[in-house]
Amino acid sequence: MKLYDGGRASNPRRVTIFLKEKGVSVPTVPVDMAALGHRAPEVTSLNPFQRLPVLELDDGTVITESVAICRYFEELHPDPPLFGRDPLEKALVEMWDRRVELIYFAAVAAAFRHLHPAMAGWEVPQVPEWGEVNKPKALDFLGFLNEELAGRACIAGERFSIADITMLVAFDLMKPARITCPPELNHVWRWYRETSSRPSAAIARV
Repeated sequence: MKLYDGGRASNPRRVTIFLKEKGVSVPTVPVDMAALGHRAPEVTSLNPFQRLPVLELDDGTVITESVAICRYFEELHPDPPLFGRDPLEKALVEMWDRRVELIYFAAVAAAFRHLHPAMAGWEVPQVPEWGEVNKPKALDFLGFLNEELAGRACIAGERFSIADITMLVAFDLMKPARITCPPELNHVWRWYRETSSRPSAAIARV
């Protein structure tokens, strides 16, 4: 198998961190997204949506979408469990990963894609008003999460999971999106300091 990797881009980084946490090594094909390598014929033939990461198995099967790729490796290498251990924990991890991705990550990404000058050739058309609208949405979620993290160590409970990985890459994307987490959100900052100090978090940091 081989993994078409986009380096520092958020979704490829989710898979890279996940694999590092699993202790799994996969042959990679580096793709220069800054040079629009993800739009090259080789990648397009594997994923018509021209998005990374892409996992190509030895039999030619192609898996796209970062969480789907992570689920595949979770089944192959169940320890340590990053999608939960029992039915309840798995449901909570799924719930929080979806919340983070669909509410917070989506808002941060919209701000980045519609406001950052480097994204002008990617997000066509850029709608600056939409980028600005999403900034307070991201901050509202952080306020909500701060209250949640007052009572537990990680995003979905007491154990590190894929929900923490999704939250980490989204939080790091706030820097180029020019969104700042308020200093008074002490529980979010405590979580970030602990999570970003993990060896896996240093990989392809934005």
